[in-house]
Amino acid sequence: MDSHPGDDSPELLPGSRWDSILSHRSPEEQRAVAGRFEAAGLSAERVRAVLADGGDQLYAAAAEGSPGWAEQFGGTLAAALLAGEIGALAARLGRRASGIRSLAAADLLEDFSAVTVAEELGVSRQKIYEIARGGLRGPHLDTVPWRSP
Repeated sequence: MDSHPGDDSPELLPGSRWDSILSHRSPEEQRAVAGRFEAAGLSAERVRAVLADGGDQLYAAAAEGSPGWAEQFGGTLAAALLAGEIGALAARLGRRASGIRSLAAADLLEDFSAVTVAEELGVSRQKIYEIARGGLRGPHLDTVPWRSP
């Protein structure tokens, strides 16, 4: 793990490969994250492939636990960075899904009782008000990275 000054970070121009792959990150984060990947020897294409399968291959290798399991991903540092990026993407998708659920719940409450909506969604009556209050706060992903142009 070598130290790399900020000048070593990759150039992230709009429409660049990293920009597309790291679209779930804020523009401010993208440069630093891409720099860490490149410093660990990970290409944009490798990161895209791991995100595209949701980390299935990475998980399978880790769960198997064979000696050197992380080598196929570029080593343990690379595996940790990739796992972190899967988590970052999952968190953004989770926030987006929560926002959609919130809008839908609020709409349902206009036509049905809180008890009915809560039962249909499998939550308590008190929780349905909390869900509906959340709203679709952004920014959210317009598309997942593997569907981006």
